[in-house]
Amino acid sequence: MTPWADVETAVADAHRRGWALVLAATARVARDLDLAEECVQEAYAAALASWARDGIPTNPEAWLTTAAKRRAMDAVRREQTFRSKLPLLVEPEETEDEVAIDEPAAVEPEDVVPDERLRLIFMCCHPALAQEAQLALTLRLVCGVTTADIARAFLISESTMAARMTRAKKKISAARIPYRLPGAAELPDRLRAVLGVIHLLFTAGHTAPSGASLVRNDLVDQSLRLARMLRELMPDEREVRGLLALLLVTDARRATRVDADGRLLRLEDQDRSLWDRAAMTEAHDLIVDGLRGGRPGRYVLQAAIASLYAEAPSYDQTDWPQIVTLYDELLSVWPSPVVALNRTVAVSMVSGPAQALAEVAELEKDGRLARYQYLPAIKADLLHRLGRSDEASIAYRQALELTGNDAEREFLAERLAGPHRA
Repeated sequence: MTPWADVETAVADAHRRGWALVLAATARVARDLDLAEECVQEAYAAALASWARDGIPTNPEAWLTTAAKRRAMDAVRREQTFRSKLPLLVEPEETEDEVAIDEPAAVEPEDVVPDERLRLIFMCCHPALAQEAQLALTLRLVCGVTTADIARAFLISESTMAARMTRAKKKISAARIPYRLPGAAELPDRLRAVLGVIHLLFTAGHTAPSGASLVRNDLVDQSLRLARMLRELMPDEREVRGLLALLLVTDARRATRVDADGRLLRLEDQDRSLWDRAAMTEAHDLIVDGLRGGRPGRYVLQAAIASLYAEAPSYDQTDWPQIVTLYDELLSVWPSPVVALNRTVAVSMVSGPAQALAEVAELEKDGRLARYQYLPAIKADLLHRLGRSDEASIAYRQALELTGNDAEREFLAERLAGPHRA
């Protein structure tokens, strides 16, 4: 018998690293997301008993994939048997998407996506679904991000997000959206949503919405792999290059974002000599390439802004006016309140904290960032710089109430306890 603690650790690790791959492989057999998810959950539950009895397998993900696919095949066979015995009640139309479950699915001519997870992302990003539903459903099912963390990313309640994902899965079933890879000609129409999924996945790893650690390395690494695969698949798309550049230059600071005790370090306090120069150079080349040949898109501009922060000799020597200019351009192609809020940080360095605070106040009136913890956090910093300590303390408390990550909460609590020392 394997010690129970070892089994629990192995299953948890396999869930963290292998959920997306197991689900993607199972969905190809099940042709139904709800069924695939149910079978994968059953496989993980079965692993607890099996691994305790027989030992932890050498390749846990392969064991789980086999177990989940067998459950899916059994479920499909039962459904086929039920339909064959009740022909007067159920006469399903044959479609080109049905496959024989006793044989492996044939490789489709347009099956050009080299990774099961990226393949399933493209399938989930079907144009019949609203873009927010595409993003949320893919993050939950393919990337394993919790519903609560997805809700935080979209600045809505967990119950609202859960209801939206349920409606999306029902629409997939009702519309009989095929579980196949889109053809090469269909890929560009789904690219925007796929880029959004990979970016949100990176964001959820770069600063985990909840938990003890600031960074979830598994999500960051997965998003970088997917971005590289996407670039190989669509090398001529400028926004694909822009997304990869954004991820690379942002992640270049990973080793310096917390101190030895896991405490958050602000950008101005990080040791720039330890940043990943190879990643920054690769990102720079991608950005220069992306800025050629017409008006740049959202991800190229975001990457250019991040690169200016990274390439400055010090925080104070950052080219703030150029960053404001790039933010203005970004707002014209992607008018997001989050972008407008991020812009206020650069505005405070160019025009002073009072001007930035006025712009933050306008964003507060807008209301779309009411659940976004960085709005009161930025507001608190600006108030502190203006010497309005009592008001800054109120804003820090508001940010603390909205923050789920322990490292960020500790940082905010320290600022609240003594912002004059920060």
